[in-house]
Order: sequence, then C-alpha cells, then structure tokens
Amino acid sequence: MDEFELLKKLVAIESPFGREGEISRFIASLLEEHGFDVETLPVEGFGDDVLAYLPGRGLTVVLNGHMDTVNLSPGWTRNPKGELDGDRFYGLGSADMKAGLAVLLSLFVEMGGLSKRERPNLIFTAVSDEEGYSRGTWELIKSGKLEKADLVLVAEPTRERLMLGARGRFVITVRARGKKAHAARPWLGVNAIEELAKLVSNLERIRPKSHIKLGRGSYCTLYIRGEADGLSVPDYAEAIIDRHTVIGEDWKRVEAELRKLAERVGVKAELEIEKFPRPTPNMLPYVVRENLHEVKLFKRAYTSATGEDPEVTYGRSVGDFNYFATYLGKPTLVFGPEGGNWHASDEWVSVSSMRRVKETYRAFLASLV
Repeated sequence: MDEFELLKKLVAIESPFGREGEISRFIASLLEEHGFDVETLPVEGFGDDVLAYLPGRGLTVVLNGHMDTVNLSPGWTRNPKGELDGDRFYGLGSADMKAGLAVLLSLFVEMGGLSKRERPNLIFTAVSDEEGYSRGTWELIKSGKLEKADLVLVAEPTRERLMLGARGRFVITVRARGKKAHAARPWLGVNAIEELAKLVSNLERIRPKSHIKLGRGSYCTLYIRGEADGLSVPDYAEAIIDRHTVIGEDWKRVEAELRKLAERVGVKAELEIEKFPRPTPNMLPYVVRENLHEVKLFKRAYTSATGEDPEVTYGRSVGDFNYFATYLGKPTLVFGPEGGNWHASDEWVSVSSMRRVKETYRAFLASLV
C-alpha cells in the first residue's frame, strides 16, 4: 500500500479533535478490507480508537498514531485538504501526524503479506484526542489491550530524528485572594491583581531542575484574570501557568517553589495553588536508555535505510508518548518524517522523508525476528 496515496485520503478527511468519527471509520474499514480483525474502542465524546492485530514471533510491538488534528487556523495559502508542490505535501494534519499515521498503517498492511516468521507480533493503534487530553491513548492503556506489548513506536514528526524521551507537564491554577477597599484608598486593601502579578512576573527567578538529557524545566504564564467591583480594590485574581518538568520534579516540588517565590517577592494576597483539572492523568517525563538493545537495532535500521547515522533527540513538550512510556511503562521510540508549520497555516510534510521513515521502520521490524 502506498503511504503517500493513503496520506492524501487521510488529509482529505476533516478530523479536528472531538470530530474523529469519520476518519476512525475509514481506517477501520480499510483494515477490514485487507482481511484484518479490527477492534474499535469507544472514547466518550470523540472518535473510536482503532486496533488491529498481526501475529508474528518474538517481541510484541505497538504501532501508534493519532487521527486528530488541531482546528483550522487563519492564513492558509494552500489547500488545507491537500496540495502537492514538489516534495512538499500541504494540508491540515499532514505533518502532525497523518503522514506518520499513513506510514504505519501502510506498513502494517504490507506486513500482513509476510509469513509469521518474517515479522514480530504487531498491534496497530490509531487514537483520538491527542491534541486535547490524550483521551484515546488513556482509554487504550486502561483497556488492558496493550498489556503484552514490549515496545511502542510512535510516528510523530521528529524530522527523522530518533526521540528517546520527553519532558512532562503540569498545568497550574493559582488563585489570589486579597482585601477589598475603596480604590481611592488602595493602601487599606490588598490588590489581588497586583499581588498575583508579583508572582507571575518573577517566575524566571525560579531555577527548575536540570536533566542531562531533557534539559531544564520551564514556566510560562498562559492566562491571568481579575477585575474590580466598581471603584474598588480587586480582591480576587487567578492565573493559569504552564510548568514543563524533567525527571525528578514532582507536584510537591512545583508547589513548594511557587510558594517560596511568593514569600521571596512579598506577595501579600492569600494564594491557592492547585493542578488545573483534566480528565486524564498528568503527563510525566521519561527517558529511554540509549544502550537498550532495541534502540541499537533502530539506529542500525536507520543507517541501513538512509546510509547515515541517526540523530538522537528529546522532546521539549508532551504527547501520547508520555503515557506509553510512563503509565503503560514500555520503551517508547518516536520517529517521524520531516515537515513544518504544524498547528499553523500551510502545514506540510516531505513526501521523500515519509518514504525514508517507512524504510527505516521496515528494516527495524525485520531486525526484531
């Protein structure tokens, strides 16, 4: 099955997160047409996850891709449903990550034509809501359907670099409660907006932990709100703060460093600090050992397919791969094609890069048996 022809079909199907139903049905039907036993796993409010199994020998390898995209942004000059220009194929979700999904799906179908002794045990998975809260992957993990897995391969766009880890993430809500007074006599009150501003404007003074592979953790204020009740000192304000974490940073540490900063800069308001509510667990940081046997085999497969040595990288942000590596607890290798402008207008992916990625995956799977 040609991965590029499949990509064109996937991009033509609109599938922003929360509306993955059509693309889920398309993938399930395609697999059934090729003779696979297909399972669908409901994800409430989202398109069903799709699973298919291919028995082989040796290790059990999960092939994973997400079906959803972000919503269409303004400013497109190309056809968001697909447009080829030289080696670049433009379209919403083309790089993130319908190209990787097409590579894994086409390879899975082709592997079905081999004998069992020529392939490992394979589980193909297409999931929903990666761009939101990873509901699809969390349902997949909770289902127990991957409990026999030994390894997970995720084809997110890495520009043909092998990603062996990623930072984690907390989203934090901070509420500041001050004291109301007449705005003409502000010294009689405690201005919640100004006190909260002391905290968020000094986040760079926190020195997050550094990790040899993942780098350093980081803070970023995403939202702040507060308002006065007429001509009054505002007594309430709130902020939402992003905190990307590395191994060794947990919630207790994050909360403590925020409270220490508040004390250091003299915040007078009473602060409530808590995790922003989400329907799935927090994303934790992880690293895959570079001397793992499967990692060494993957590097050799890359060299065999491309004639070059692979570059190893580590993710600055989060994705479904965090769940596979931490909550499922399986080595998770992320490798996908060259592309650009994901989550922006004129998103594109390299067609030739897709083919190299597929050949690398093919060589790697062959090396496991």
